[in-house]
Amino acid sequence: MQRRINNIYIESLGCARNLVDSELMLGKLVDAGYNIVVDPAKARTILINTCSFIEAAINESIDTILELAKYKRNGKCRRIIVAGCLP
Repeated sequence: MQRRINNIYIESLGCARNLVDSELMLGKLVDAGYNIVVDPAKARTILINTCSFIEAAINESIDTILELAKYKRNGKCRRIIVAGCLP
């Protein structure tokens, strides 16, 4: 069983620039010893890279934050980090 202490899940939203930024963050996180997981339920940390270029992207970012916040509420993750251009 994989320890959860350094597991991180990343959700990248919006434009291609955000995807590039998320990939750069992934590389730095792996270099720092984090394990990238594809299931947010297995993550100790959840990082959401948001977008606010258009109103639909703002709504998607907010909806995603609220959806992934359930993992913090139920104690499955310790922290949620919101990055990107959502004001």
